[in-house]
Amino acid sequence: MTDLSTTYLGLKLKNPLVASASPLSKKLDKAKQLEEAGISAVVMYSLFEEQIIHESLELDHYLTRSSDTGAEAMSYFPESGTYSLGPDKYLEMVSSLKKTLSIPVIGSLNGVSRGGWTRYARRIQDAGADALELNLYYMATDPNLKSEDLENAQVELVSEVSSAIQIPLAVKLSPYITSLSNFAHRLVDAGAKGLVLFNRFYQPDFDLDELEIVHSLDLSTSAELRLPLRWVSILSGRTQADLAITSGVHTAADVLKGMMAGAKVTMMASALLQNGPKIVAPMLDQIQAWMKEREYESIQQMQGSMSQQAVAEPAAFERANYMKVLDSFRNLP
Repeated sequence: MTDLSTTYLGLKLKNPLVASASPLSKKLDKAKQLEEAGISAVVMYSLFEEQIIHESLELDHYLTRSSDTGAEAMSYFPESGTYSLGPDKYLEMVSSLKKTLSIPVIGSLNGVSRGGWTRYARRIQDAGADALELNLYYMATDPNLKSEDLENAQVELVSEVSSAIQIPLAVKLSPYITSLSNFAHRLVDAGAKGLVLFNRFYQPDFDLDELEIVHSLDLSTSAELRLPLRWVSILSGRTQADLAITSGVHTAADVLKGMMAGAKVTMMASALLQNGPKIVAPMLDQIQAWMKEREYESIQQMQGSMSQQAVAEPAAFERANYMKVLDSFRNLP
């Protein structure tokens, strides 16, 4: 029997298919369906920095507003749940998923600033999460903000969070980093045990009839796999972190490419949202069939086999690829 198992963040997984952060993890029955279909781990939907800030500001408002009143002021406080819709419910969901599922559950925090993150990272750990994914989603629009200042702040955040928890920490990155390899090394030195490539920036559109900004979700396609595939193949063997590919994982071929690039796992959201958990079992069967036909005994055997480090001339990897792609298009009209 072909061995599909892999190890990610120190967690032994039965295969490299992981459900990435999405609305599917907001419901116990959906998460259970993913497990039954064959998914090896679930990354929870993200708890956003804005939700934590909103809770803190709203609670502070109620406490401050009533500070000069008498004992009866306690009746002015909102009922439990009115101002704790985000963080507390999130922690409850972590606990519920751990009780319901037998596969690892990975918490997810989305933000860039320091402070309350340390406390919530610990609370997610205490709720039972097997690992934590810190999603560094930030669009730098301030012309006065230097890239080095932003990167330094993010490295400090990773260091602060990793020092506060005992469970392994993965960092989900944006591709828009000037020197991604250097930044990756800095994050690993700060305590990251895994790197997840990449965030998807959801671009707004304009409604020309209503003259409004339209916020819409466009799900990924397999074409988007190329960017994380490229960077995982560059980082594989060059950083002491487990690498995960997300964005563009839709087919068995996408998973196999990710493994050969050097990823430990491939994460799916769009494919599951479009087609449901039913796609997982056929994908696993196709992966096994492909491996058996080519006499691969295990996933570990192929991991990193087509990384930059594995090619004969790694220094020429990127330039040669660039020139070959341009040279391949000859059929001009």
